[in-house]
Amino acid sequence: MSAMQGKAELVIVGGRVVTDTWSGNASVVIGDGRILAVLDPSLDVADLGASRVVDATGMLVMPGGVDPHCHLAIPLGAYMTLDNFESASRAALAGGTTTIVDFAIPVPGEDPVAALDAKLAMAAESRCDYAFHGCLNAQPADARDVIKAFAERGVRTVKLFTTYRGELMVDLETIESVMAALKDVEGLTYIHAEENSAIERAQEIAAAAGTIDARHMAGSRPPEAESDAVAQVLAVAERIDAPVYFVHQSIPSAVGLVQDARRRGVRAFSETCPHYLTLDDRCYLGESPERFVCCPPIRDASTVAQLASLTAQGMLHAIGSDHCCYSAVQKHQCAHDVRIMPNGLPGVETRLSVVWSALVHAGDLSPQAFVALMSAGPARLNGLYPRKGAIAPGSDADLVIFDPEESRTISVSDLHMDTDYSPYEGRVVTGWPSLVLLRGRVVFTDGKVVDPGPIGQFLEAGAIRER
Repeated sequence: MSAMQGKAELVIVGGRVVTDTWSGNASVVIGDGRILAVLDPSLDVADLGASRVVDATGMLVMPGGVDPHCHLAIPLGAYMTLDNFESASRAALAGGTTTIVDFAIPVPGEDPVAALDAKLAMAAESRCDYAFHGCLNAQPADARDVIKAFAERGVRTVKLFTTYRGELMVDLETIESVMAALKDVEGLTYIHAEENSAIERAQEIAAAAGTIDARHMAGSRPPEAESDAVAQVLAVAERIDAPVYFVHQSIPSAVGLVQDARRRGVRAFSETCPHYLTLDDRCYLGESPERFVCCPPIRDASTVAQLASLTAQGMLHAIGSDHCCYSAVQKHQCAHDVRIMPNGLPGVETRLSVVWSALVHAGDLSPQAFVALMSAGPARLNGLYPRKGAIAPGSDADLVIFDPEESRTISVSDLHMDTDYSPYEGRVVTGWPSLVLLRGRVVFTDGKVVDPGPIGQFLEAGAIRER
């Protein structure tokens, strides 16, 4: 204890500490917003003089969640997502997520750096810490100039889309130029991978057949569109020796392509989302199929089971919520045509508990692997580790005291997201946050958010060197 740097203010005792690299009973000492020490549980912490001691007996002590995939307050088509940084960050904290990574998506014709600056200003209301992905929706005059401007602002990840023609889609030439520019700043290209021509063909056929509505969503964006786009982008990444990260992978073949590329030495990474691990396409047969419309669509039960198995085998690198918050009314207005309706599901608040229940409580995933997917992995792949995603001296004291056995029935009435529905409404999950700390400050306890005000800090990304 004599080697500890700083004055202890809070000590967590009695819990089982879980990180992506180790797990065991320990006491965690916190001061000035940071972790000061992780001590043998047999040591008496009374002499530290902390003003508060939290007893986590029977609980897990994990790094705060890092959600690498959130969409806040963005216009997409004719619709604007409902939540802002204030409301979404409160919801994140309630669910055990202490860091969110949002996307600065420009509208057509907008300068991407200006879009990032606008988002940075909006985020001043955030209750949790945050980072950003830059985005491009057109080939810039000089990709290196744009990427340099992003990096100067602390952003080293850039998302590109292979679909949504006329709004977000870019071609392979643009993808290659951005990948090459990001190599210069040790950044990482994020890809929404769906081959657009295949989707447009499927949608034309569906429209002619009168099946372009939400109930037939699964057929409007076929699985091969995803695997084809992944293969095309991987070929570019391999040719120029650049790293690449695929968001929201929903099918095993896409994950398999990434794994094959990794065996060839490509720095390629796979993300999936809770809804692709826990929901299947029977959701489109219910009374409100539009509430489950997202891109890629929810897949069939066999595909979901196979994807969950690959996740349990360690083939995925991160799980993001792909949080995109609309109301039931917004979704219903265009339920007759999935080409124009708002796509996306609310999920930043339920991400940890849904995945814990489905995979860890079920016995398929270890708690350490869970931390790797929900916190440490996303932190590493966004240049935020070890400040975030770790429980070690010097790391931010972002911690979740998690009750692995608490069962809850998910109800939108108990959640904090700015929406009137949840895709998990009525689902019983086991595992729920008991207490959440953001930089040593209690922000969730006794089932309630202790609103800290707009204390969220912007996190500048460091070099991304993960393999």
